[in-house]
Amino acid sequence: MRHRDDVLAGEGLLPVLPALRGLLPGGGLHRGSVVTSEDWGLLSLALVAGAVADGAWCAVVGVPVIGVRAAAEAGVDPDRVLLVAEPGPRWPQVVASLLDGFDIVLLRPPDQPSAPLRRKLEAAARRYGSVLVVAGDWPGAQSRLLVTDVEWTGIGAGHGRLHARRAQVSASGRGAGERPRSAWLWLPGPDGTVTMAADRADVDAHPARFEAGRLASSG
Repeated sequence: MRHRDDVLAGEGLLPVLPALRGLLPGGGLHRGSVVTSEDWGLLSLALVAGAVADGAWCAVVGVPVIGVRAAAEAGVDPDRVLLVAEPGPRWPQVVASLLDGFDIVLLRPPDQPSAPLRRKLEAAARRYGSVLVVAGDWPGAQSRLLVTDVEWTGIGAGHGRLHARRAQVSASGRGAGERPRSAWLWLPGPDGTVTMAADRADVDAHPARFEAGRLASSG
């Protein structure tokens, strides 16, 4: 875990995976901010993976079961992650304490927090220089990422196995994050990682080229 002096001396931006840089203001996670994904899943893990790979500490709160293999493939080092599966009814106090000790807190709230509670946790993130990543809705978040379209690959005419997912991720937010952005990502790709994917227009225009590239990457 980090110390308070590390926060004051550290950079104001935590890195993210290259595939996510164009979706976030400044290309990373701003310390003291709140970032949301629509729900718990690979996008939530991908949001914290770049910072953890760079040496940040992350606490995951409110997720009874975390896919260790999926997390590792996304780049999340389990040795730098604390899992608080069941924080109990005093979960806001647990989250506030973790914001003091960890660079990132990835939270799946058990219920929709009230406006005063959200403001309290937002203030804690600003005070400690942490990032609160919420798997769910959080009105007032600086950045919001949402999967708006999905295409699976691997299924042919009634046969085959799903092995990769192209997803269009749209981003919006407040302040520097007001300008809407979107990108196609492999979420995950054939090897389980999260990387940039071709836009649908490119795939439609050159289907054979992208199919050949997909088969090569999965072989």
